[in-house]
Amino acid sequence: MAKIFVVEDDVAFGSMIKNSLQNIPGAEVVHFSSAEECLDNMYQMPDLVTLDYHLPGMHGLQLMDKIKSHNDQTYCIIVSGQENVEVVIDTYKKGAQDYILKNDSALVNLVNSSINLIHNVQLKQEVEKLKELVIDRNRYSNIIGTSREILKVLRLIQKVENNNIMVLITGESGTGKELVAKAIHYNSPRKKQPFVTVNMGAIPTELIESELFGHEKGAFTDARERRIGKFEESNHGTIFLDEIGEMDLNLQAKILRVLQEKEVVRVGSNKTIKLDVRVIAATNKTLINEVKQGRFRQDLYYRLQGFLIHLPPLHQRGDDIIMLAKYFLADFCRQNNLGNITISKPSIQVLLKHQWPGNVRELKAVIERAAIMSENHIITPEDIIFNES
Repeated sequence: MAKIFVVEDDVAFGSMIKNSLQNIPGAEVVHFSSAEECLDNMYQMPDLVTLDYHLPGMHGLQLMDKIKSHNDQTYCIIVSGQENVEVVIDTYKKGAQDYILKNDSALVNLVNSSINLIHNVQLKQEVEKLKELVIDRNRYSNIIGTSREILKVLRLIQKVENNNIMVLITGESGTGKELVAKAIHYNSPRKKQPFVTVNMGAIPTELIESELFGHEKGAFTDARERRIGKFEESNHGTIFLDEIGEMDLNLQAKILRVLQEKEVVRVGSNKTIKLDVRVIAATNKTLINEVKQGRFRQDLYYRLQGFLIHLPPLHQRGDDIIMLAKYFLADFCRQNNLGNITISKPSIQVLLKHQWPGNVRELKAVIERAAIMSENHIITPEDIIFNES
């Protein structure tokens, strides 16, 4: 099924477009009379949007830019009375799949163009289904979701799990970067070896070298005994360096040397310890911007960029939100002997419309709070409370 949004402020003409497109097999069509209504519903992940060139409050091309920023795979058809060649060329340059003039043949042309684009959508959906069959979901049971975005992540995990290439996982806070790192490790030949997590932003600066590289007895005032560091602890396994963008420049130089030489020296020692460690790093920052600002070493940035996996924000994952909500709810009820609590349909719509700035971590907190607030074993919209930003 292909989802189509029609954005047209002329209610009569918008209804004509909707009625015409609804006759296309496999099309589900929704009409919005403003750009704002369209954007408020982008969580539904439309496959095709037809939009008026002149819209009140927001230009059609501005709306198209925002649609593409939500999902660059969304097809857009501009419907306009403008016959200016430069306007048409500019529209195509900015990513429109077609440009339909408002004339006597407008509806026919729009339907024909939509049929072709919907055919492309259906082909893509078939390809995605075939690719999904190749993914053994049991191997990635810690990653919940069936959206196109999360399936792309799983396919990337498949590509790297059996080799030792360095992986950089990017994405907003709360999107599940550590889960991806664990999925890579526990499906790799190193799965029986240690998986060690280090939150680079949580360790005090004066302790971080000791934490990472270890120290010898007497290396500093409180060093009462020898201690191995996180790199040595993870030898033959995987070390996950979370929030790597939080390191100061001095430590970045030392980490770069470890990655290049594959060895560490404990604080207070001159002896090198050879390492056989897979390194996976993660950040919620845009590291190239950090490089430009002089806060992150360029050579370390390129060293980390062995293989990039980007996690999408939760609001781009569609029905994964509901799958995750139900999983968190069932898990919380089981741990707290709350019985079987369900989520009402109006509550589901509330969850789908929220932007989730805290991503999966926020969703978990909201659902657990709603479970406590609920009565009669049903979560209602009144039980769903979002933190004030």
